[in-house]
Amino acid sequence: MYSLSDFDFNLPQERIAQFPLPDRSASRLLHLDGEQIIDRQFADIVNLLQAGDLLVMNNTRVLKARFFGTKESGGKVEALVERVLDNRTVLAQVRASRSPLAGTKMRLADAFDVTVGERAGEFFTLHFDADVFDLIEAHGRLPLPPYIEHDADSFDETRYQTVFNKVPGAVAAPTAGLHFDEKLLEQLKAKGVNFAYVTLHVGAGTFQPVRHEKLSDHQMHTEWYTMPQETVDAVRATRAAGRDVVAVGTTSLRALESASQSGQLEAGSADTALFITPGYKFKTVTRLITNFHLPKSTLLMLVSAFAGFEEIRKAYAHAIANEYRFFSYGDAMLLTTQNKE
Repeated sequence: MYSLSDFDFNLPQERIAQFPLPDRSASRLLHLDGEQIIDRQFADIVNLLQAGDLLVMNNTRVLKARFFGTKESGGKVEALVERVLDNRTVLAQVRASRSPLAGTKMRLADAFDVTVGERAGEFFTLHFDADVFDLIEAHGRLPLPPYIEHDADSFDETRYQTVFNKVPGAVAAPTAGLHFDEKLLEQLKAKGVNFAYVTLHVGAGTFQPVRHEKLSDHQMHTEWYTMPQETVDAVRATRAAGRDVVAVGTTSLRALESASQSGQLEAGSADTALFITPGYKFKTVTRLITNFHLPKSTLLMLVSAFAGFEEIRKAYAHAIANEYRFFSYGDAMLLTTQNKE
């Protein structure tokens, strides 16, 4: 049994990538092949995948979900949209000296008012008086991760989105997908690699540390996903042909594995609070492209479950010693599961 302290490591501050590289596919790629660690470039992914393999990508789009504003009392507030419930309603984190009361209004971005509704756990329900997506796009700010120390600019607004983003709703990017540019996707397509898509709207909870030493005490945050029937069909055809199902990012993996809990992949939409820790048997995904993750994070536990606890520990030590760039704007890994059902 593993505990929280097993997933801690010391990361020098300078290893946290504060800015993306000028070219998406110019990142480095740490290829973990069993116990062998191979230093590569991300563009090498074309040679590491085979015709008939299936890349499953998360087509979520990051919202400009951060707002600064004022309460009716004049007090300052910061709101971060966590989830869009419908065209006029969102759940949001609200930071203020005193929590706003239900029925009161807040003015956001000095542009429009929202009405505070009921509490939903740590979140507030906020009611908009016009289309949520229009107001967010027009007046919001892109919410970069808390470990990135600059405010989002126009470059971030492009580079903190994947080139295949389509469905708005995320608070954070599915960062493994940031390494793909159109040229690389065309090269993979020409080789015979197939593509499929899921939608999982990444929530702010992805950055929350686990605070309980006993992992079973951790309450996993929930995220909404959609698994299209065409993706289910593509996965089944890939597995029948004996080829790899390659998840681009932990968000794609969580969607695929969440939709496989019956024993086989099923189409549909649902909330997932799937918490993957070592010992989990993977039902659908055989390979994973992922970035490097935070100490004591659920995502570090996930990749440890996928590729092996000791193997990931050694790979991370190698990455730090060899000056890989970490987290959302950092470098990538290619992993093969050691724990398939």
